[in-house]
Amino acid sequence: MKTPICEQYGIDFPLFAFSHCRDVVAAVTNAGGLGVLGGTAFTPEQLEQELTWIDEQVKGKPYGVDIIVPAKYEGKGENVTGTQLADRIPDYYKTYVTELLAGHDIPAEEKRRLGGSSLSGDTGEALLEVALRHPIKLMANALGVPPAYMIEAGRSSGVPVAALVGAKEHAIKQVKAGVDLIIAQGTEAGGHCGEVSTLVLVPEVLAALAEIGSDTPVLAAGGIVTGKQMAGCVAMGAAGAWTGSVWLTTEEAETAPYTVQKMLAATSRDTIRSAGRTGKPSRQLVSDWTDAWAPNPGGQQPLPLPLQSMLVEPVLRRVDKLAANGHEGAQALATYFVGQGVGLMNKVKPAREVVLEFIEDYVAAAERLAGSLED
Repeated sequence: MKTPICEQYGIDFPLFAFSHCRDVVAAVTNAGGLGVLGGTAFTPEQLEQELTWIDEQVKGKPYGVDIIVPAKYEGKGENVTGTQLADRIPDYYKTYVTELLAGHDIPAEEKRRLGGSSLSGDTGEALLEVALRHPIKLMANALGVPPAYMIEAGRSSGVPVAALVGAKEHAIKQVKAGVDLIIAQGTEAGGHCGEVSTLVLVPEVLAALAEIGSDTPVLAAGGIVTGKQMAGCVAMGAAGAWTGSVWLTTEEAETAPYTVQKMLAATSRDTIRSAGRTGKPSRQLVSDWTDAWAPNPGGQQPLPLPLQSMLVEPVLRRVDKLAANGHEGAQALATYFVGQGVGLMNKVKPAREVVLEFIEDYVAAAERLAGSLED
């Protein structure tokens, strides 16, 4: 394909693949798409290692880095330490988690561990400095307008800045702030997402940007796990697709083993928007964990971001290990971010094969569309 966005980013096919796994990023980039490494969970030293490895694998082919710096979070602007943030977690929340685990035959650890939070925004600037020492072709941000230092770094380095949005008014705000690429992410998406479906959101965003005279390209995201879905979004005016969930069940992915089994068996109705993992609504697999944080008489109201993730991430990592070893209580609790497209993810495949299937599906869909116009 020789679309404007393919030429801009030096890719063969306008498929952008977000993954926390460097192997997936490299595989997608080498197959002609653009892999984007989720860098927020790494320390600067770890990110340096990951990007150096990717550089060696892709040999100059384009890839990007996603660094989440939330616009709003507990402790923002207060110059507080991780320990001070952790002190804001009420004891009854810790007790609630302990009792939830006990109800699933998982004993409390002798020493409770609270995690640091990759969603506090504290390391964003340091991570960006690391990323810009590498030949990245895109930097992306979610959960609000990118911080000024990211916009400025993009302009000075010539690296485009992308932002995820879940509403048309957010897209307008992002473009006015200087963002170069909009990712219109519908509620079908895994992870943090809004309430508007992809099929509605993409044309809404395109129309809103046209009204302000902006030709900023828009990628479609949310539930897209096949080339035919991607073709439908391009037919609406999207420049390509931003994908995430589909890579979670690839051979290269680092998804917890039992969670992969759950995903392969799941239907599109087996996901839910829950704040029980990060403190902000994010789509993930339904489980006893999401039930425990549901807004109903039996659930507990989650803490704000990043306190919720500080409280629960060490617990959920422990749950994943126990689930992989056959612990039934842990298997009932196990969950992870994934979109409604999980119902179409029924087989573990190499990431390269997924890219090729996207291309084949896209071409077939485009031919069907072209054939409908013939006399």
